[in-house]
Amino acid sequence: MIYFALKKKVLTFSILVFLCLGAIAQGNDQAIVKTESPNGWVIKTKSSVYQLIITADGRVKPGYYGAKEQAEFLKKNAAWYEGLEEVPVRGGRASKTPVLEVVFNDNVRDADLQYVKGEIITVNGKSTLQITQKDRFYPLEVTSYIRVLPEYDVLEKWMVIKNTGKKGSIKVDNLQSGSMVLPANDYILTHLSGRDLNEFQLQHTELTPGLKTIDNKGFKSNHNPPWFQVRPKSATDSKTGPTWFGSLHYSGNWDLIFDKIFDGPVQVVGGINFWDTSWDLQPGTTLETPKLTIGYTSGGPAEASRSLTAYIRNDVLLAAHRNDLRPVIYNSWEAAYYSVNEKQQIDLAKIASEIGIETFTIDDGWFKGRTDGRSQSGLGNWEVDRNKFPNGLTPVIKQVHDLGMKFGLWVEPENVNPNSDVVQAHPDWIFQFPHREGNKFRQILNFANEEVYQHMLKTLTKLLSENDIDFIKWDQNNALTEPGWPNAPANIQKEVRIRHISNVYRLVDELRKRFPKVLFESCSSGGGRVDLGMLSRMDQTWLSDNTDPIDRLYIQYGYLNALPANTMVSWVTGTTRHQPVSLDYRFDVSMSGVLGIGNDIRKWTPTEKEVAKSKIALYKKIRPVVQQGVLYPLVSPFEHNRCALQYNAVDGKTAVLFCYNMAVYLRGSQETDRGSNILKLEGLWPDKEYLVKSAADANDKGTVYKGDFLMNIGIAWPVKNAFESLILTIDQVK
Repeated sequence: MIYFALKKKVLTFSILVFLCLGAIAQGNDQAIVKTESPNGWVIKTKSSVYQLIITADGRVKPGYYGAKEQAEFLKKNAAWYEGLEEVPVRGGRASKTPVLEVVFNDNVRDADLQYVKGEIITVNGKSTLQITQKDRFYPLEVTSYIRVLPEYDVLEKWMVIKNTGKKGSIKVDNLQSGSMVLPANDYILTHLSGRDLNEFQLQHTELTPGLKTIDNKGFKSNHNPPWFQVRPKSATDSKTGPTWFGSLHYSGNWDLIFDKIFDGPVQVVGGINFWDTSWDLQPGTTLETPKLTIGYTSGGPAEASRSLTAYIRNDVLLAAHRNDLRPVIYNSWEAAYYSVNEKQQIDLAKIASEIGIETFTIDDGWFKGRTDGRSQSGLGNWEVDRNKFPNGLTPVIKQVHDLGMKFGLWVEPENVNPNSDVVQAHPDWIFQFPHREGNKFRQILNFANEEVYQHMLKTLTKLLSENDIDFIKWDQNNALTEPGWPNAPANIQKEVRIRHISNVYRLVDELRKRFPKVLFESCSSGGGRVDLGMLSRMDQTWLSDNTDPIDRLYIQYGYLNALPANTMVSWVTGTTRHQPVSLDYRFDVSMSGVLGIGNDIRKWTPTEKEVAKSKIALYKKIRPVVQQGVLYPLVSPFEHNRCALQYNAVDGKTAVLFCYNMAVYLRGSQETDRGSNILKLEGLWPDKEYLVKSAADANDKGTVYKGDFLMNIGIAWPVKNAFESLILTIDQVK
């Protein structure tokens, strides 16, 4: 039930999958400990302590969040943050960023919360602190949750508010997922930014006094996914030191706010962006936020990334396919564009099978009336174009399956062309404002409208029921620019953004329930929907429409700071913005995530097909370590003219090392590359011996090194020339 459900006038935005309110954890639970002096709780993870204090006048305050080693600090500083609450509200002192802002029925805009109770419950098998507060006068109940995942140093925060009155609504101006407070210090914020074709660029900025806001207003986050790391400005080693981190589970409009008090602490707030949005909380109804995941480690930014990505792999991704190795995908887009047909796709499928492809996918252009991307018709007609596929998709699907591959299909359910059948029949189903022209070519269906939701559920259920589809690539190429809902009651018109995204989630959830074997991939003009809200429903994601291998090294390196490799789809294509790069290099770049091919493989020479066949075979051997292993980013392309990624098996016995040269300069001539001719590995057993050899060269007998040598002395950088790459395997021998 991961969506809004209108039942008995109760509206629930349930990002948690099953909330077992009746399952109370034992009092001696080690993740959450009730304390008496001070009154409150201490929440423990592998490396961190989070303290909450209940004051004498019934307020819940954050006491401390940081290293376990500093836990003694708690005994001496019980009321550390005098002016801040665990749930900061609009009301009282103004020197804070509110998580909750409401207007009561008599136009009072202040909230004043009082502690009611706290319980340790179980949510999805994890201890969770549930704290209930209520306004001291008005019928507002606020329940905040902290779910603890100690092994990942991660906490999940979310809130539920309820109008407990019998008459009169409460206007919600702002409801964030949660807040955390960092000790007084000078901090550097790291986040990701960019644009279409240039996503996931690492950014570093000092958090000076005042507000720093990262947000999204158009349903698309190509320019900045909701992820961050914060560490002290004084930290100089990227592999050690205090690091707080976080990510938001939301695919709509969101914000992350960093509020630095002069010579004081930093408050971090995240959740739904209520820009041009409000919510009318009717009597007896609830409103629930998405999750905000936060974490702390003393191991520096790289360890923060490892903790977060392990958590995503093992807890966020859907359990049905969580541990499945992602298949090697072929997508026929660059071979056909919109001019797809039955014979052409079968010809491509035969070649794909020969080189080792596991999933064959037809992209855009297969449905009725779709001829080009600028046409005003086609998109939204999710019926097979009989001019291109006279016998439907069945012959192609059968041929693909007979060749030993799975079959995939591209869809874009949320968007339509103006002259599509659905818009012609239901012109009121799209987002629109009267007297505004809107987008002439591509419009967004208003999923806040229940009729639209039911139409798309019926349409996609029919498509998946009538065709034996194994894989869906779910695209969304529009930014929301006309969020009008003219037919809706006036009091809910500004709720449309929240309602739309919740029903998108609801649709995906229901389809996954009905078709559990289908693997889903999220796409949105490249990386416009890379967030944990969608990745808790989709199995993998497309991170950029830019497939140039050199550009991809930057894009993928940035992405891997925030998300695991088994969600990162990377195609080998013919696209390039640089000098010609070998097919070997293109494969080596794409093999560091989920491997895909997008070339017109009919045009490949026999030699190129053999290269592809051998690379795909190699990828299948190293895939378990790449997709399910632990990443050590050894050399950043943002800092050097080269890049190195080391993936270790969880047990440390096997590793795969990717080395890429982006250019070659005279040694010592580039300031950042002086001394970088030595590559030190990480995460191995110091006293064990490892065989290091080329993954692709069967004649390479390799060299045996002690783990301690590889990590502290290192090996010579193994790639010589510009735009060359090498994959090494590192296997424990004894």
